[in-house]
Amino acid sequence: MRYWIALLPALLHAPLFAAQLTLDLGSSSRTWQTEALLKHPQAQTITIEDDVSYKKTMQYRAVPISALLGGVSAQDHLQAVASDGFAAEMPAAPLLSSGPARAWLAVEDPAQPWPPLAKGKASAGPFYLVWTAPQAGHISPEQWPFNVASIRRLAPVAERFPAMRPDPRLAAEDPVNLGFALFQKNCLACHRLNGAGDAQMGPDLNIPYSPTEYLSGDFLRRYIRDPQSLRQWPQAKMPGFNQTVLPDAELDKLIGYLRHMAGRKQ
Repeated sequence: MRYWIALLPALLHAPLFAAQLTLDLGSSSRTWQTEALLKHPQAQTITIEDDVSYKKTMQYRAVPISALLGGVSAQDHLQAVASDGFAAEMPAAPLLSSGPARAWLAVEDPAQPWPPLAKGKASAGPFYLVWTAPQAGHISPEQWPFNVASIRRLAPVAERFPAMRPDPRLAAEDPVNLGFALFQKNCLACHRLNGAGDAQMGPDLNIPYSPTEYLSGDFLRRYIRDPQSLRQWPQAKMPGFNQTVLPDAELDKLIGYLRHMAGRKQ
């Protein structure tokens, strides 16, 4: 009993948790601790209006993500992996940009923990990639990964996963190839295709069947816009993609890519 009484003051002043972020940038690998990031010379308090995860205005202590990506060039490709298997694929250029759309690594302070994302759930911490002025960069909700555990520099998706590539005879500006780019931006963080990909959350979108094969008419479009309007269950995680995030013309290209890949099962 005396031991626990003596230890109590230390416990009361100890951090609530110790978190670390791994940056594997190819030529180098570094692990950042929460405390070091909070004390980073470029750390500052930022305000995020209409936060994608919290659906309200939030304030964070954050570091410009570009300050942590030494050695990364605009032509590189990065992947942010969350603790639940969410794997956001992102070109490096927007992350390195100083604005108007700017990427930040929000760092949860153990002394001032963030609110839970929903009742019975954890917060978006300990590390959360957020954006100021995201509309200026046409940033997708899938480019706001939370519970981030690591950020890696990798080869582009088409090189790593050739099973996802459209017919190579198509021109680079063909709508199917443009749809492939939209698939990488909006879908690949949660879904695989033809068994290829790093995500571990959603189902494969081509094996055994493409949704274009079993959702007829405009049902697939309606499902992408508002998943709960077609299938409702409490554990659903897929967000809806509204006109601001995915305009009709882009949605047409995305569905065109899925329809094209239904004929290229592997």
